[in-house]
Amino acid sequence: MRRLKGMTVAAVVAASVLAWSGSAFAQAKTADGPGKIVDGPEVRWKLGAWGKPRAATQNVEVLRKFLDERTGGKFKIQIGYESFGNPKELLDLLKVGSLEATNICASYHPEKLPVYSALDLPFLPIPDTTVQEKVHNAFHKHPLVLKEFAGWKALPYMSALLPNNEFVGRGKAPKTVEDFKGMRVRALAGIGEAMRKLGAVPTSVDATEVYTSLERGTVDAAAFPSTYAHQSYRTYEVGKWFTENMMLGSVGCPTLLHVDRYAELPPQYKALLEEARELGHAAVKKAYADSDDKNIPLFKKKLTFIKFSPDELAAFRKAGAEPVWEEWVAKRESQGIAGRELLNFLLAQAGATPK
Repeated sequence: MRRLKGMTVAAVVAASVLAWSGSAFAQAKTADGPGKIVDGPEVRWKLGAWGKPRAATQNVEVLRKFLDERTGGKFKIQIGYESFGNPKELLDLLKVGSLEATNICASYHPEKLPVYSALDLPFLPIPDTTVQEKVHNAFHKHPLVLKEFAGWKALPYMSALLPNNEFVGRGKAPKTVEDFKGMRVRALAGIGEAMRKLGAVPTSVDATEVYTSLERGTVDAAAFPSTYAHQSYRTYEVGKWFTENMMLGSVGCPTLLHVDRYAELPPQYKALLEEARELGHAAVKKAYADSDDKNIPLFKKKLTFIKFSPDELAAFRKAGAEPVWEEWVAKRESQGIAGRELLNFLLAQAGATPK
């Protein structure tokens, strides 16, 4: 077992690993079949979020509804869409106990979550949300991930399973990836670093501020999970062009539970949370697919679709994939974090060859 600063990972997160590995849920099974009302105490939780209800929040909306129905209204979750705090505050609010659960995106504050930022690396071999669900579920059980979140009094619960990013932009449409040179782009974390390799100028504008930034020309193009987020934040209304096949990668945006509030739940409620995770993931995957069916015809009426050649994409990946991965690994290793182990774990879970 790896030791960090004099103590084992297991010693730091043993309680969390035990609770989250499934043993707690195995003890919580009752004679009631699926759909039966589960009796228990009155529980009221606040869950932080931002923006508005959309495809990426269907997981927590399903969770809220599921717990309410299965407990006969005894376990209620109030989802605060930016009423509890802005996106960059929610992790801190969870840590101090102001929230029982929250959505976050590591890319809004990567310095706080250097381990989890591995999911933000560009061009990971995660082609769709089905592979992504497998990878994220496994990553959420990794001891280093659990240890990092334990420092924030958090347990990773489920993922938003955000699709691969694409750009919507204004001004002259790029015909080759070289045309991104000098372009001011809203691109977060590893995707931003990949764009920097091409000579673009990345910036990390909050999702809720992207429309105004694009409209006013503060940024020339914005990368969002495609297509749902471009529709949700209405970039297609002010944009002129859309990249349809860059598949830039995704960002890690989990739902977290406060570790103490989770520990206080009775076993039957923990079992319901386990049951709800798969339902939540299924809901966001369906929502993204439904969004694409509606959005692509809409976008084609308003935007010029840009499709890069295989050679262009290969050149882009050569410049922006493995070099960014290796820089991420080197930085993490210099911080005493097993960066190579984490990258190889993700690649193996995705079915790719570890580095």
